[in-house]
Amino acid sequence: MRRSVRTPHREIPGPGQESVWDYPRPPRVEARSERIVVRLGGEVVADTTRSFRVLETSHPPVYYLPRSAFVDGALSRGDGASMCEFKGSAGYVDLRGGGATAHGAGWFYPSPWQGYEQLVDHVALYPGRVDSIEIDGETVRAQEGDFYGGWITDAVVGPFKGPPGTLGW
Repeated sequence: MRRSVRTPHREIPGPGQESVWDYPRPPRVEARSERIVVRLGGEVVADTTRSFRVLETSHPPVYYLPRSAFVDGALSRGDGASMCEFKGSAGYVDLRGGGATAHGAGWFYPSPWQGYEQLVDHVALYPGRVDSIEIDGETVRAQEGDFYGGWITDAVVGPFKGPPGTLGW
């Protein structure tokens, strides 16, 4: 018996909101200027107003911060690697701050494929693996599941890919 995948019902965005169902596939990269502050172990480990966000259908945005936004010694190479069908081969990072270590806290593309070159020397973080991430003062909520690292704020509506039963979307 063939199992069908439930088609999601797009939430209607309100004023000042975006629907992740309006994002493209393949993903689009946008330069951003919001202030992003990352905390771990009770300390600020990254602070920047220069980032890129990647937008892909059904996914909350993923923000990539320049390595220069992180305090000295906060980033180190982590274990593992993965492959994105659009961006290429990714490596992982561990993040340290305030006496805490978050293993596999984020990822990076050392040599991203064509169309994603601006992500070189940038790191994306999983919001659920740090104390907090703020975008212009709003605390980011983690995307459900352990595969995707989307950043959910009040500015985006779903439904979002990630929870059980959504991988076939």
